[in-house]
Amino acid sequence: MSDALALTRELIGIDTVGGGEAAAAGPLARRLEAAGFEVRAHEHAAGRTGLVARWGSGLPVTLTGHLDTVPLGGQEWAHGPHAAEVDGGRLYGRGSSDMKAGVAAMVVAAERHAAGHGPRVALELVLTVGEETGCEGAIDMIARGLVGRSRALLVAEPTANRVLLGHKGALWLRMAVRGRTAHGSMPHLGDNAIYKLARAIGRVEGFDPGVPAHAMLGASTVNVGTAHGGINVNSVPDLAEATVDLRTITGQDHALLRERLRAELGAETSLEVLIDLPAVWTDPEDPFVGALLAAGALPPGDRPAASYFTDASVLGPACGGVPTVICGPGEPEQAHVTDEFCEISRIDEAVEIYTAALARIAP
Repeated sequence: MSDALALTRELIGIDTVGGGEAAAAGPLARRLEAAGFEVRAHEHAAGRTGLVARWGSGLPVTLTGHLDTVPLGGQEWAHGPHAAEVDGGRLYGRGSSDMKAGVAAMVVAAERHAAGHGPRVALELVLTVGEETGCEGAIDMIARGLVGRSRALLVAEPTANRVLLGHKGALWLRMAVRGRTAHGSMPHLGDNAIYKLARAIGRVEGFDPGVPAHAMLGASTVNVGTAHGGINVNSVPDLAEATVDLRTITGQDHALLRERLRAELGAETSLEVLIDLPAVWTDPEDPFVGALLAAGALPPGDRPAASYFTDASVLGPACGGVPTVICGPGEPEQAHVTDEFCEISRIDEAVEIYTAALARIAP
């Protein structure tokens, strides 16, 4: 069993569903310290500890991954979600693809890089908490000044070791309208908030984000994800709310987009920001992309952008707006599913890709 596979299994065995990342951060911190890294712990909340680990001098390359995982769901698992079972060339368990295999591959590659000979580029590993709930840990790390400028950013989210050049941004909003309650048999005495919300939802459905489609990221989109209002059938509801999911492209100003939607909805509808994460995109001709491709990563193909958002939305600007590539050993289609798995061969393959790519970057 390879070192990277063993570490992935160790991490899967630690339950970090929606928290508890400190239990995974501890052994990773000890490994990185033993490899010569200066490690700083980031305690976002009780039991929720991430890491920033630095090696070498000069402007580093930043490698990042998250330690949290999503809930298991209601369906029974054939393979224990934290048993890290190996079966038919696959490693099963929650987080196997999203993204404990990526974290393990990064850590092992970083250890190899630090143990090498001759001049080598500096490294910074940023291991976050709370990514699955809106990049909370990364945002807090940046607010505390734990993340600095770098030369490039590698995100080891699941791509089956294919190079992806970015992803759309996400602007999630809660819209609310208020009315006046009354008895359901006398609706004329009230002001029905659900009717108001229905009209607002219709305006959202026809809302034009106002920008042309990106050649690779595609078009900016809008979707109403939830709607609810009222507390009982025989009352006129005085409050109704819905959530809006806007997916954006590079260059799209979220503040301006929000104000355009606010103007479309009118004064009676309030908007609250839930998540505000900008889009990410890197020129396919960037040398950092070339280094990964030369090291054996698979080319972007017809879909060069991830369908999900990542910590790169906030870490990229904090690192100085650097070239950002998403490339990790996990299977993207396995993220969040029951009986999640990762192809074992891709884990060691990722270690080789990261190690070789870092060796190609001049100090």
